[in-house]
Amino acid sequence: MRTNCAELKNAVLENEGVLKNTGARWGVVAALMIGPERKKSMISVPEVRAIAGAGLEGDRYCRERGTFSKKLPSNQITLIEAEALEAAERDYGLELTAEELRRNVLTCGMALNDLVGREFQIGEVRLRGLELCEPCTHLQQLTGKAVLKALLHRGGLRAEILGSGVIKVGEKIMEAI
Repeated sequence: MRTNCAELKNAVLENEGVLKNTGARWGVVAALMIGPERKKSMISVPEVRAIAGAGLEGDRYCRERGTFSKKLPSNQITLIEAEALEAAERDYGLELTAEELRRNVLTCGMALNDLVGREFQIGEVRLRGLELCEPCTHLQQLTGKAVLKALLHRGGLRAEILGSGVIKVGEKIMEAI
Protein backbone atom coordinates (compact mmCIF):
# COMPACT_ATOMS: atom_id res chain seq x y z
CA MET A 1 0.00 0.00 0.00
CA ARG A 2 1.46 3.33 -1.05
CA THR A 3 0.34 6.29 1.01
CA ASN A 4 0.44 9.85 -0.23
CA CYS A 5 0.56 11.82 3.00
CA ALA A 6 0.39 15.22 1.30
CA GLU A 7 -2.87 14.26 -0.43
CA LEU A 8 -4.38 13.02 2.83
CA LYS A 9 -3.46 16.18 4.74
CA ASN A 10 -4.80 18.36 1.91
CA ALA A 11 -8.09 16.44 1.97
CA VAL A 12 -8.45 17.17 5.70
CA LEU A 13 -7.79 20.86 5.08
CA GLU A 14 -10.35 20.96 2.26
CA ASN A 15 -13.02 19.18 4.34
CA GLU A 16 -12.53 21.42 7.35
CA GLY A 17 -11.93 24.68 5.54
CA VAL A 18 -9.17 26.68 7.15
CA LEU A 19 -7.64 24.62 9.97
CA LYS A 20 -7.50 26.78 13.06
CA ASN A 21 -3.94 27.49 14.13
CA THR A 22 -3.93 26.04 17.63
CA GLY A 23 -0.18 25.61 17.75
CA ALA A 24 -0.69 21.84 18.00
CA ARG A 25 0.91 19.44 15.57
CA TRP A 26 -1.45 17.27 13.59
CA GLY A 27 -1.51 14.34 11.23
CA VAL A 28 -3.98 12.10 9.45
CA VAL A 29 -5.14 8.48 9.73
CA ALA A 30 -4.00 6.85 6.49
CA ALA A 31 -5.26 3.32 7.20
CA LEU A 32 -6.84 1.21 9.95
CA MET A 33 -6.21 -2.48 10.58
CA ILE A 34 -7.48 -5.05 13.03
CA GLY A 35 -6.17 -8.54 13.62
CA PRO A 36 -9.07 -10.83 14.55
CA GLU A 37 -6.79 -13.75 15.46
CA ARG A 38 -3.20 -14.15 16.58
CA LYS A 39 -0.65 -14.74 13.81
CA LYS A 40 -3.36 -14.30 11.14
CA SER A 41 -3.38 -11.51 8.55
CA MET A 42 -4.48 -8.05 9.58
CA ILE A 43 -7.65 -6.77 7.93
CA SER A 44 -7.92 -3.23 6.59
CA VAL A 45 -11.10 -1.45 7.69
CA PRO A 46 -12.50 2.02 6.88
CA GLU A 47 -13.48 2.63 10.51
CA VAL A 48 -13.31 0.90 13.87
CA ARG A 49 -14.86 1.40 17.30
CA ALA A 50 -12.32 2.20 20.02
CA ILE A 51 -13.41 0.98 23.46
CA ALA A 52 -11.92 2.83 26.44
CA GLY A 53 -9.82 0.56 28.60
CA ALA A 54 -10.19 -2.40 26.23
CA GLY A 55 -9.01 -1.86 22.63
CA LEU A 56 -10.42 -1.90 19.13
CA GLU A 57 -13.63 -3.80 18.48
CA GLY A 58 -12.85 -6.96 16.53
CA ASP A 59 -9.12 -6.88 17.30
CA ARG A 60 -7.45 -9.87 18.95
CA TYR A 61 -6.09 -7.80 21.85
CA CYS A 62 -9.49 -6.37 22.73
CA ARG A 63 -10.66 -9.97 23.15
CA GLU A 64 -7.39 -10.99 24.88
CA ARG A 65 -6.49 -13.42 22.08
CA GLY A 66 -3.22 -11.88 20.86
CA THR A 67 0.22 -13.42 21.14
CA PHE A 68 1.11 -11.14 24.05
CA SER A 69 -2.40 -10.93 25.49
CA LYS A 70 -2.36 -9.48 28.91
CA LYS A 71 -4.99 -6.93 29.84
CA LEU A 72 -2.54 -4.03 29.66
CA PRO A 73 -3.20 -0.46 28.50
CA SER A 74 -0.21 -0.82 26.12
CA ASN A 75 -2.06 -3.57 24.20
CA GLN A 76 -5.13 -1.44 23.40
CA ILE A 77 -3.99 0.29 20.19
CA THR A 78 -0.79 0.65 18.18
CA LEU A 79 0.16 3.25 15.60
CA ILE A 80 2.94 3.56 13.03
CA GLU A 81 3.98 6.38 10.69
CA ALA A 82 3.75 5.93 6.92
CA GLU A 83 7.01 7.87 6.90
CA ALA A 84 8.66 4.99 8.85
CA LEU A 85 7.69 2.53 6.11
CA GLU A 86 9.13 4.90 3.51
CA ALA A 87 12.36 5.25 5.53
CA ALA A 88 12.72 1.44 5.86
CA GLU A 89 12.50 1.16 2.09
CA ARG A 90 14.81 4.10 1.44
CA ASP A 91 17.45 3.25 4.07
CA TYR A 92 17.34 -0.57 4.06
CA GLY A 93 15.65 -1.51 0.78
CA LEU A 94 12.93 -3.15 2.86
CA GLU A 95 9.43 -2.96 1.38
CA LEU A 96 6.80 -3.25 4.10
CA THR A 97 3.05 -2.86 4.13
CA ALA A 98 1.05 -1.49 7.03
CA GLU A 99 -0.75 -4.84 7.34
CA GLU A 100 2.55 -6.73 7.66
CA LEU A 101 3.65 -4.59 10.59
CA ARG A 102 0.61 -5.57 12.64
CA ARG A 103 -0.06 -2.04 13.90
CA ASN A 104 -3.65 -0.79 14.07
CA VAL A 105 -3.28 2.76 12.75
CA LEU A 106 -1.11 3.98 9.89
CA THR A 107 -0.52 7.72 10.27
CA CYS A 108 0.78 10.53 8.11
CA GLY A 109 2.40 13.73 9.29
CA MET A 110 2.52 13.11 13.05
CA ALA A 111 5.78 12.34 14.88
CA LEU A 112 4.51 9.49 17.05
CA ASN A 113 7.65 9.22 19.20
CA ASP A 114 6.84 12.71 20.50
CA LEU A 115 3.50 11.46 21.85
CA VAL A 116 5.00 9.17 24.52
CA GLY A 117 3.56 10.41 27.84
CA ARG A 118 1.13 12.77 26.10
CA GLU A 119 -2.57 12.76 25.40
CA PHE A 120 -3.84 13.12 21.84
CA GLN A 121 -7.02 12.66 19.82
CA ILE A 122 -7.95 10.80 16.70
CA GLY A 123 -11.25 12.30 15.65
CA GLU A 124 -13.48 12.01 18.72
CA VAL A 125 -11.32 9.39 20.48
CA ARG A 126 -8.91 10.50 23.21
CA LEU A 127 -5.72 8.48 23.76
CA ARG A 128 -2.51 8.57 25.78
CA GLY A 129 0.83 7.61 24.24
CA LEU A 130 2.49 5.07 26.55
CA GLU A 131 5.68 3.78 24.94
CA LEU A 132 7.40 3.14 21.66
CA CYS A 133 6.27 -0.01 19.87
CA GLU A 134 9.71 -1.32 18.99
CA PRO A 135 9.99 -4.18 16.49
CA CYS A 136 10.48 -7.64 18.00
CA THR A 137 11.68 -11.06 16.86
CA HIS A 138 8.05 -12.26 16.75
CA LEU A 139 7.27 -9.58 14.14
CA GLN A 140 10.43 -10.47 12.23
CA GLN A 141 9.39 -14.16 12.17
CA LEU A 142 5.86 -13.35 10.99
CA THR A 143 7.01 -11.04 8.19
CA GLY A 144 10.10 -13.02 7.21
CA LYS A 145 11.84 -9.66 6.84
CA ALA A 146 14.71 -7.99 8.70
CA VAL A 147 12.54 -5.45 10.51
CA LEU A 148 14.54 -5.14 13.75
CA LYS A 149 17.20 -2.76 12.46
CA ALA A 150 15.00 -1.02 9.88
CA LEU A 151 12.33 -0.06 12.42
CA LEU A 152 14.44 0.54 15.52
CA HIS A 153 13.02 3.65 17.25
CA ARG A 154 10.50 4.07 14.45
CA GLY A 155 8.33 0.99 14.94
CA GLY A 156 5.41 3.04 16.20
CA LEU A 157 3.58 3.88 19.40
CA ARG A 158 1.57 1.92 21.96
CA ALA A 159 -1.34 3.90 23.35
CA GLU A 160 -4.14 3.64 25.87
CA ILE A 161 -7.70 4.42 24.81
CA LEU A 162 -9.10 6.96 27.28
CA GLY A 163 -12.44 7.69 25.63
CA SER A 164 -14.60 5.44 23.43
CA GLY A 165 -15.69 6.38 19.92
CA VAL A 166 -15.23 5.59 16.25
CA ILE A 167 -11.93 6.14 14.43
CA LYS A 168 -12.12 6.58 10.65
CA VAL A 169 -9.58 6.67 7.83
CA GLY A 170 -8.91 10.30 6.91
CA GLU A 171 -9.52 11.67 10.41
CA LYS A 172 -7.23 14.21 11.98
CA ILE A 173 -4.78 13.26 14.73
CA MET A 174 -3.95 16.11 17.12
CA GLU A 175 -2.06 16.57 20.34
CA ALA A 176 -4.37 17.39 23.22
CA ILE A 177 -4.16 21.03 24.16
